[in-house]
Amino acid sequence: MKTRLMIIGGALIASLFSLPAMAQPAPNQGMNPNMGQGMGPGMGPGMGPGMGPGMGMRRDCTQTPNPQACLAHRQARNQAYAACQGTTGQVRRACMHGQMQNFDCTKSGNPQQCETRKMVYQECQGQPAGPAFRQCMQQKMPPVNCSTATDPKRCELHQRAREACKNSVGPDHMACLRAQFQGT
Repeated sequence: MKTRLMIIGGALIASLFSLPAMAQPAPNQGMNPNMGQGMGPGMGPGMGPGMGPGMGMRRDCTQTPNPQACLAHRQARNQAYAACQGTTGQVRRACMHGQMQNFDCTKSGNPQQCETRKMVYQECQGQPAGPAFRQCMQQKMPPVNCSTATDPKRCELHQRAREACKNSVGPDHMACLRAQFQGT
């Protein structure tokens, strides 16, 4: 009887000591090839430190409707990352926004909308960052021409939601958008 208890106790102790070692990933496993960083415990593919699902994953530009625009945007973003390297927080966010304004709109999927967005960005530049800036951008952006959109019905739905929710910010804005899209 005592031998059985010793065997059971030994097996229990051995398994408790080996569990943390079994939970560790193997070397080079769990590395995100797109970001070059390791992932934290419990994080799946496409998730780096402090990232949500899908963030850090690079889209395959050959699978997008406009591969040239996708590649141009990726190149502009990489240049912005390089220019803003070494900054953090609000300073980095402001740097990235400023750098992305240098994007060549002739390479975008919709050059006219890109130029319009740049002009509105310059007009709203004096607003403090956050909800006031976003609301300024939303109110000054002209409506999109849905007749040239790939999905005109969806474009019109978004335009109606944008118009209905233009005076709300933050969680109220998101709740308004949800209500608009659930009503369809």
